[in-house]
Amino acid sequence: MDSNAPIGVFDSGVGGLTVMREIMRQIPNERIVYFGDTARVPYGSKSRETVIRYSRQIIRFLRTQEVKAIVVACNTASAYALDEIEGEMEIPIIGVVKPGAKAASGVTRNGKIGVIGTEATIGSRIYTRYIKEINENAEVVGKACPLFVPLVEEGLLHDPVTDEIAMRYLGSLIDIGIDTLILGCTHYPLIRSAVAKVVGENVTLVNPAYETAKELRELLEKENMLNPVRPELGTNQYQFFVSDAAEKFIRFANSIIKYGVLSAKIIHIEEY
Repeated sequence: MDSNAPIGVFDSGVGGLTVMREIMRQIPNERIVYFGDTARVPYGSKSRETVIRYSRQIIRFLRTQEVKAIVVACNTASAYALDEIEGEMEIPIIGVVKPGAKAASGVTRNGKIGVIGTEATIGSRIYTRYIKEINENAEVVGKACPLFVPLVEEGLLHDPVTDEIAMRYLGSLIDIGIDTLILGCTHYPLIRSAVAKVVGENVTLVNPAYETAKELRELLEKENMLNPVRPELGTNQYQFFVSDAAEKFIRFANSIIKYGVLSAKIIHIEEY
């Protein structure tokens, strides 16, 4: 595989841009093709079968871009589809759940780990499964926080409404004495400050986006696939594709990654 080939990153919408941002920071030489399934967001309320079908379509599209590795930058797709699809791939594919679970298992002091995410991610209990594989004595408590995603997408990152919702969602986790909290949805790092304010400084926040970029770097190093040279200016290092609402996506992307996203091409993903 050509080390200059891009990395494919996909998400149900815009949340995966937090993963892309971390990849850009930690592996700055890499080219990236990002796909956001903005026509079919959210995935959190979809069935497992539907999420697997969507993920396969997106992967088929990313393969047309000759990517060298794929990052499933969506907790729901990682929970529902990754195990199913992993064996079908000839190139490396990683999700965001395992890196987050591994990091949380390593930093907890009292073994009480909270997980917040979509209803699908929490209902799958996938974080619990991975954490228990590492530490069978860990106590893992999940909490679905469905309002966080629309609050983020409306840009209410530092707003009293978000603070109030965070207090309502997180109170039960604080009461049981968690010392570690996994931000189990790629939107949630964008409201990290609101979450931190509620849970307090004694609770360690784990950002799977950061951990995933770190694991991706290690994987590419191991496979000798790191791009040794930064692409020249004007070579379209980062490309963005969506299934709908390109202008809204561009506005949101520019607020997150500070790169200057000038275009996002609409793809009819159902054709793949």
